[in-house]
Amino acid sequence: MAADGGGGGLLDPGGAMERLAAWKGRIDKLATDTKVMSERLQELRVTAMDANGMAEVTLDSSGVLVGLRLGRQIQRVSPDIVAATIMATVQAARAQLADRSQEIITSTLGEESAAARDLAARVGNQLRGTEPGDVDGAVRW
Repeated sequence: MAADGGGGGLLDPGGAMERLAAWKGRIDKLATDTKVMSERLQELRVTAMDANGMAEVTLDSSGVLVGLRLGRQIQRVSPDIVAATIMATVQAARAQLADRSQEIITSTLGEESAAARDLAARVGNQLRGTEPGDVDGAVRW
């Protein structure tokens, strides 16, 4: 390497500016992608219905129940069955929400990104109620 720092070496001001511009471009793209991902996640809603059409639930992007429709079938079964059906349908919707959230994260930030994979896994576990440290796997409302 020349003593004057020429030839694209570490001390080459032109090369340093190019690397800095490339780095800034990657950071700007990441910021834009993150904003798009956040908006898509915030808009996400999932609706699920049990196989018998007894309960239909809608969850928002955080997994909060924002809609519940009950079919006429509830009049022919015990309240315990209705309650169990609603809870199972909410769990199914949460699993769908987790899957869709993970798809949004990896498609927006890229599957090759370790940070995106980690974020997708954490979001999926949180929505499914299977975060590390859960002793019984119960859904936390």
